Amino acid sequence: MTKIEKIVLSYSGGLDTSIILKWLQETYGCEVVTFTADLGQGEELEPARAKAEMSGVKDIRIVDLREEFVRDFVFPMLRANALYEGQYLLGSSIARPLIAKHLVGIAREVGADAVAHGATGKGNDQIRFELAVNALDPSIRVIAPWRQWTIRSRMQLLEYAEKHRILVPSDKRGEAPFSIDANLLHTSTEGKSLENPTEVAPDHVYQRTVDPIDAPEAPEIITIGFDRGDPVSVNGKAMTPAALLTELNGLGGRHGVGRLDLVENRFIGMKSRGIYETPGGTILLAAHRGIESITLDRAAAHLKDEIMPRYAELIYNGFWFAPEREMLQALIDHSQAFVSGEVTLRLYKGSASVISRASPCSLYSADLVTFEESAIAFDHHDAEGFIRLNGLRLRSLAARNGR
Repeated sequence: MTKIEKIVLSYSGGLDTSIILKWLQETYGCEVVTFTADLGQGEELEPARAKAEMSGVKDIRIVDLREEFVRDFVFPMLRANALYEGQYLLGSSIARPLIAKHLVGIAREVGADAVAHGATGKGNDQIRFELAVNALDPSIRVIAPWRQWTIRSRMQLLEYAEKHRILVPSDKRGEAPFSIDANLLHTSTEGKSLENPTEVAPDHVYQRTVDPIDAPEAPEIITIGFDRGDPVSVNGKAMTPAALLTELNGLGGRHGVGRLDLVENRFIGMKSRGIYETPGGTILLAAHRGIESITLDRAAAHLKDEIMPRYAELIYNGFWFAPEREMLQALIDHSQAFVSGEVTLRLYKGSASVISRASPCSLYSADLVTFEESAIAFDHHDAEGFIRLNGLRLRSLAARNGR
């Protein structure tokens, strides 16, 4: 195989990617550039820089992607009301194409001929990273150490770290911790006792949300403003995308909104169980559907609901940069031209309930739906012909079947 001259590694500074960094240097004998994405995971990222420096890395990239993540990835997905298997708000899935985009961009900038990631051979993330790289620059090789090296256990991982004098925090030396992924949209937790779907998740698994039982006894009323399908304000205050999601995460977390215990079907073919916390995203989904309910035409709304599962599956399976996702996105975005206005919600004991909605582009007509005398003429006799025409085929079937 062609010799690799330089690699860009998606690097968190955790145990796995610290070992991967050393393994890449040792295996390929080339320069490794580290790239750490700040997606709002809530961790101090400078320790990652220090660890990379200790490993001899000369080019260390720590990039704040919070605004780009929410504006260009989370919000377009929310316009579709996307839920994988009817429940999952795709918090991990939607972050991977953004990370891959910047891996490829840095690789081009520094002249690297390969990128590397720390995803395992059993998970979805390896697919998401690599499909994105394939779509963006097929000339760049992808290195997946978990599919190449001989390390097969946590004990071997720790032995490798000790042999190469890689710092291992004391809390990482014992039993394998939960596997946690976090960004501005969500926190996911997998592994350990959660691998048994019959076991109730322990309370300490939850990090962003209080137990709804312990949430405040008084509900909290909030208002979210939308412009062309995207949220732009909370309680009348205009905010940037990342600031808005951060604000809603705090509000939702305080009221126990956005918890999900899910057994899902991975793209690779197995089932897995995870605990997801998506407080701000859960609020935004309810609010967005609320504003769409008065601004979208019936047929347009129903068409969106029909394509949503396909759209969500494309994101889950790693096809963000595929033409079919982009085609669906164009349709979805076109539908949002008049999705503007305000939605008021009640946050209470784990729920985010729409209680009112208003829009200058509303299709709702009180004069049409009222039971009282209306200013708009509506001939009730018109319904008779409407029903008769729609019932024509049913009458024909009944006659044939002898009913």
